[in-house]
Amino acid sequence: MVSIIVRTKNEEKWIASCLKAVFAQTFQDFEVIVVDNNSEDKTVEKARAFNVKVVEIDHYLPGKAINRGIQASKGDIVVMLSGHCIPTNTAWLENLVSPFEEENVAGVYGRQEPMTFTTDWDKRDLLTVFGLDRKVQKKDTFFHNANSAVRRDLWEQFPFDELATNIEDRIWAKQIISQGYFLVYEPSASVFHWHGIHQNRNPERCQNVVRILTSLENGDEPGQKAATLDLDNLNIVALIPVKDNVADCGQKSLMEYTVKRALQSKYINKVVVSADSEALAAQAREAGAQTPFIRPADLSLDHVDLSMVLQYSLMQLEETGEIPDILVILEITYPFRRRNFIDKMIEKLANEGLDSVIPVRAEYRTSWLKDNEDTKSIGEGFMPRTLKKSPLLINLLGLGCVTYPHFVRNGRKLGEKVGVVEVKNVYSPIEVRDEQSIAFAAKFIDEWWEQNQ
Repeated sequence: MVSIIVRTKNEEKWIASCLKAVFAQTFQDFEVIVVDNNSEDKTVEKARAFNVKVVEIDHYLPGKAINRGIQASKGDIVVMLSGHCIPTNTAWLENLVSPFEEENVAGVYGRQEPMTFTTDWDKRDLLTVFGLDRKVQKKDTFFHNANSAVRRDLWEQFPFDELATNIEDRIWAKQIISQGYFLVYEPSASVFHWHGIHQNRNPERCQNVVRILTSLENGDEPGQKAATLDLDNLNIVALIPVKDNVADCGQKSLMEYTVKRALQSKYINKVVVSADSEALAAQAREAGAQTPFIRPADLSLDHVDLSMVLQYSLMQLEETGEIPDILVILEITYPFRRRNFIDKMIEKLANEGLDSVIPVRAEYRTSWLKDNEDTKSIGEGFMPRTLKKSPLLINLLGLGCVTYPHFVRNGRKLGEKVGVVEVKNVYSPIEVRDEQSIAFAAKFIDEWWEQNQ
């Protein structure tokens, strides 16, 4: 049997993808022990959705965490995998443990490939260190526990150093090699790893090295084939807050337009409507929402920030056992979303490693900001718009926001690394909120929807 030790600390963003890839392996004789260091997000809850054993630790040190995980395990071979590493294929585990058929092999470590959004300096690290040739190391003590395996009987003689703050893997490797054992680097046992193992931030030099290394590998950048989050296997939930009476616009209510677009997404698994009355919840069910629920009336007061509504709604959803991997927040006042718009934002989040994605409208006209009694212009002045290089980006957050649950859980909509999708058609930015805008939109909304099914 093989024991897989997965170390985690606030890995909610990655842990589901990591464990799904682990449990999809062709080699199935294994157990998984998650060693968690006081995660403050939903890492542990997401991990428990799989057949794993959870060991919780305080005062993290890398060698100590691994040793505690191994002590809770029973396999003859022990695999170490970081909670943010994702096996690239279903033969990862088989390839990682097969070198142990040779008696003198004490440890094996696998390849680490960058992801599409990995920074150039980190890509350089990974591409330089983790090459394509298999190596048997008789003197070289390099070893890396983000993706490695060791023999249990040798670990019992040489446990990982529990006082070292770093490179516990290389300390162990030096001990092993000094005893006459070998290490194996097995590139076919590959994982995706979003960050590198060194930091050297000379961007120009880094970009040149990455370009050369990339061109040497058959002209393809490593990791491009599947190096993003596997959206088809993530739990992506649309959250739609509604309140008061929802008006009709054309042949449908404003809620129906938004619910329908969410249901048409190829990635969204569930559409949740947060309503403030049973009548609205019933209307949501009729529109096709799978999980409408009712929130307290005081969360519908005019002074209440939408972030509070979303935070409460997510908490209610998670209490039912539904833990989203990604949230898509939609407001019903934007009924002119194009069909592929939501999926485009979801894909941008995954492909570029962003915290959040929002839509924007580029404004090239001169704008003005009024601050008390002062009014000042914003932008590049009155030059022709064709010469302007930096337009103002007008936020269209209600049109759609793709983000991670832990931001919403902490009372925020967005993370630090925000990407934007520019909306260029004239219809999607139209907000339908009052009687005048409803009457205006009703004149053409049915025809627009017929053309944008």
